[in-house]
Amino acid sequence: MRMNLSELEIRILGCLMEKELATPEIYPLTLNALAAACNQKSNRDPVMSVTEAELLRGLEALGGRGLARLTTTGGRVPKYCHSVAEKLGLAAAECAVLAELMLRGAQTAAELRSRAERMTALVDIEVVEEALLKLQQHGPPLVAKLPRQPGRKEPRYLQLFAGMPDLADLPEAPEEKEPAAAVRPRATTASPAAGNERLERLEEGIGSLRQEIAALHREVQEMMDAFA
Repeated sequence: MRMNLSELEIRILGCLMEKELATPEIYPLTLNALAAACNQKSNRDPVMSVTEAELLRGLEALGGRGLARLTTTGGRVPKYCHSVAEKLGLAAAECAVLAELMLRGAQTAAELRSRAERMTALVDIEVVEEALLKLQQHGPPLVAKLPRQPGRKEPRYLQLFAGMPDLADLPEAPEEKEPAAAVRPRATTASPAAGNERLERLEEGIGSLRQEIAALHREVQEMMDAFA
């Protein structure tokens, strides 16, 4: 089943999954609580401003796919819950990682571990990497591993509920910096030859990265087409 969900539908699912794991005492969510979660300023990228009418349309679309539903559990006030774990057969660690990717975009395994820890116990980085691998091998794949960017030590991962994006349009992650103690003094001047050599290496790196992105795009698209 190919997802091709809208940005709003992904935000709704991410919030429902997050609240189920992080604050089970208030889950399922009322429409008002879901709106507050979707429009939250912290732990969200991008920040959104959606109305309850827009949420209802998004919930209806998700309901048609069997990914969210209305429930009266906990009182007479209508509340909403997701069905992602049951429908896709996901464990708690996989749901936590996936929810974090839905809410904050592409991230490294280390970032996911620190940020998803509030939802479920992630005892070490291997647990996160195992969850990411299972999500990549899911049919169809739910997560893709991005080529490592120049200046970054770790690759990032992104969720594929909206389909495979044009990777060239993804925002670049901030460049990782060495610890202050490890930074070496730089020469105050550089020769033109050294500058040209650095530029050539940079151009070669960009060319290689573009080839990797194109190959990744084809590979994921073929996998998704196979399960369409």
